[in-house]
Amino acid sequence: MKKKSFFESEERDHRSDILDIIRSGKDDEEVGLLLEDYHDNDIASVLDELTAEEKDRLLRVLGNEGMSDIVTFLEDASDYLSTLDADRAADIIEQMDADEALEALEDLDDEVKREVLGLIEDDIKEDIELLNSYCDDEFGGMMSTNYISVRRDITIKQAMRTLIAEAAENDNIHTIFVSDVDGSFYGSIDLKELIIARSDTPLEDLIYTNFPFVYDTDSISENIERLRGYSEDLIPVLSSRDNSLLGVITSMDIVEIVDKELGDDYAKLAALSAEEEKDESLLASMKKRVPWLIILLFLGLGVSAVVGLFEGVVAELPMIVAFQSLILGMAGNVGTQSLAVTVRVLGSEDDLGFKKQMLIIGKETRVALLNGLALGIFSFTIVGAYLLLIGGNDAYISFTTAGCVGAALLFAMTISGFTGAAIPMCFYRLGIDPAVASGPLITTVNDLVAVVSYYGLAWALLLNFGR
Repeated sequence: MKKKSFFESEERDHRSDILDIIRSGKDDEEVGLLLEDYHDNDIASVLDELTAEEKDRLLRVLGNEGMSDIVTFLEDASDYLSTLDADRAADIIEQMDADEALEALEDLDDEVKREVLGLIEDDIKEDIELLNSYCDDEFGGMMSTNYISVRRDITIKQAMRTLIAEAAENDNIHTIFVSDVDGSFYGSIDLKELIIARSDTPLEDLIYTNFPFVYDTDSISENIERLRGYSEDLIPVLSSRDNSLLGVITSMDIVEIVDKELGDDYAKLAALSAEEEKDESLLASMKKRVPWLIILLFLGLGVSAVVGLFEGVVAELPMIVAFQSLILGMAGNVGTQSLAVTVRVLGSEDDLGFKKQMLIIGKETRVALLNGLALGIFSFTIVGAYLLLIGGNDAYISFTTAGCVGAALLFAMTISGFTGAAIPMCFYRLGIDPAVASGPLITTVNDLVAVVSYYGLAWALLLNFGR
């Protein structure tokens, strides 16, 4: 029988176990020992269920350092920190990495934040202020100062002594970074290579000088795909002024960035100006939705106006209205598919040349054409038979109408495949995020194409030549 994973296992309810331990009558030392068997994330998950007294006990048991590890897993650390006095909050934040400390401080009330910052040690405050000086889309704003660095002109023994001395204060030790004698970034050393190296081996032999890096002012959104391809635990962040090592981006940071980028892209594909948060206000959610909805409203009115131009066709041939939703729906589906594929390709390619862009548009158009041809023939047969056998129409009207449906389907799907790829590609060439070519926008454009093609064909084939 297949063994359940950690996440599927129901043998132990970690939350209940942790709560029972905290609420037990055992002394603090024993409670601390028992909690060591549980992950910080599991302990953080029960924090909201604890009373004020139980939270105080947990803090007393874990201490400032232990509690700082728990706080990093909270969805909103400010909720907990704001319940503490400023001295204790400052003590906990001092134990956190600068990037995590900045994130925890951001959501605190301004007055509380100023009071806590005034109590934090100067060197830690400088790290936090450095990160806060960068824009949201710059790597410098989310780098961690938790890393180990050595100079290239030392020996293996000296490098090992530095590693041992700093390992207790740094979690990120799998990669040791190397600075040149002038302070600029030189390369990296794998921890395993350093451990197994002979003492008389030159340190230079262990240094990988072509290690990937980013600059502190580099755009996160423009470089994240490139970084993800390296699969490194740590990526150094260098100063754009003098190439010195300022901090690192961890693999967990990259995962969080990718998740946020996907969330933003999904929001744009849904015609939102930004990703909505679950706890944001009603007014904030409305502000994110209304701008695109207004644009789409006017585009929709344009489609309705075009339908109005064919009022005579509808009056003469009311039965063709029954198949309008079929044409519009299939055009929208094809456009959304092409959009999704194109945005995905644009997001995964660092440098997409003009030739490759044209190949992508050509491929999406050909796929849509062939699918439209297949579905057009199929719909011609089905619609024609339906109108003839069930609708009671004569063969000419039945299959001429079916021909309009099939031809409009072929034309609308082909154009939809083209626009679904071409519009985001144009945005990409203009330097605009291609995801803003949202699904509803593409669908509305394709509705216009579908309406014109369908009613235009009906007017030409059924009214001008058939009646």
